[in-house]
Amino acid sequence: MPWIMLCPHFIQPYEKIKARGLPDNISSVLNKLVVVKLNGGLGTSMGCKGPKSLIGVRNENTFLDLTVQQIEHLNKTYNTDVPLVLMNSFNTDEDTKKILQKYNHCRVKIYTFNQSRYPRINKESLLPVAKNVSFSGENTEAWYPPGHGDIYASFYNSGLLDTFIGEGKEYIFVSNIDNLGATVDLYILNHLMNPPNGKPCEFVMEVTNKTRADVKGGTLTQYEGKLRLVEIAQVPKAHVDEFKSVSKFKIFNTNNLWISLTAVKRLQEQNAIDMEIIVNPKTLDGGLNVIQLETAVGAAIKSFENSLGINVPRSRFLPVKTTSDLLLVMSNLYSLNAGSLTMSEKREFPTVPLVKLGSSFTKVQDYLRRFESIPDMLELDHLTVSGDVTFGKNVSLKGTVIIIANHGDRIDIPPGAVLENKIVSGNLRILDH
Repeated sequence: MPWIMLCPHFIQPYEKIKARGLPDNISSVLNKLVVVKLNGGLGTSMGCKGPKSLIGVRNENTFLDLTVQQIEHLNKTYNTDVPLVLMNSFNTDEDTKKILQKYNHCRVKIYTFNQSRYPRINKESLLPVAKNVSFSGENTEAWYPPGHGDIYASFYNSGLLDTFIGEGKEYIFVSNIDNLGATVDLYILNHLMNPPNGKPCEFVMEVTNKTRADVKGGTLTQYEGKLRLVEIAQVPKAHVDEFKSVSKFKIFNTNNLWISLTAVKRLQEQNAIDMEIIVNPKTLDGGLNVIQLETAVGAAIKSFENSLGINVPRSRFLPVKTTSDLLLVMSNLYSLNAGSLTMSEKREFPTVPLVKLGSSFTKVQDYLRRFESIPDMLELDHLTVSGDVTFGKNVSLKGTVIIIANHGDRIDIPPGAVLENKIVSGNLRILDH
């Protein structure tokens, strides 16, 4: 892949952006911002029904609760009016709208719009699966939301784009609702509102340094003088190992994006947003093999002028995709303040532990049942748990801890246990008497 080269000026270090400081009037720049959360996903991979944003992640707060708290804190602190917009899918819209009533009295205006729905394609016949199915009707398996790249057209078509431009808004900050690190950053916003060279930046993608856990993450490349996002699904098999190289491709896309509203309007009206199609094969419950054609929101970066990547701290990428991730954010590794999670000062390492919970923990319900309380993980480096394992109250995990219950065995970690650089295997039962 000889074209994958990056000029340093295309990606700025966050420290350089931060060094410019904050504007004298923070409220004036905040009042030009709209926060958009991608809220189309379901919690099925974690064994939950309904929108993923409604899963409890910290002190019974859901992803949506934390998002609203963050923006309400901003609006109260700076006396501003930053709105929240949720891009729902047909899977999440109804349940999300029901829950929004609970925020009627908070200081955040909340808007929603729906992304498109497309018919799934039969892999064999290449014909749509949907036949004589009403748009609102049953057989929702015949339809799919076509990826978050659909945001540009759906936002434009909803009328919200024009509404916000009419109100004097200039930028949207777009992120996944399950990324708890994706909070409004005043330094990046100031950089956009007050560009150092006077040339407006229409699109900023936050990237961060790859670790072994992120080798599949999309990366920024340069081609014909423009930034481009390359996803692993677009890489030929012969080059996948090269793409995954942490030494060659050092950064990946967090999907935290800052985008000019007037630029979106201009490009939509010119039909000029060009995004690569990602072919996503799926197998439905009945065994039918289908194809979904999707686009990624970050792939539009090449259509915008003066685009920029900002290499942000890892703390801005805190996604919760699995119960292993959930364990981290529920633990004492983080403290919660006004909806934002920050790494505990008592943690001596800048990185989080690597946690691998086995299949017995996949579903949130099962995961919660296996922990009487979340263990102390401040000094943990690595945790692997496999099989039928439960944790008592006030367990402390340090260093590298591996707990493996073989098939038919059960391990109960007793209350108050301190496991430091330990391998626990076999059968350990704690019985009530």
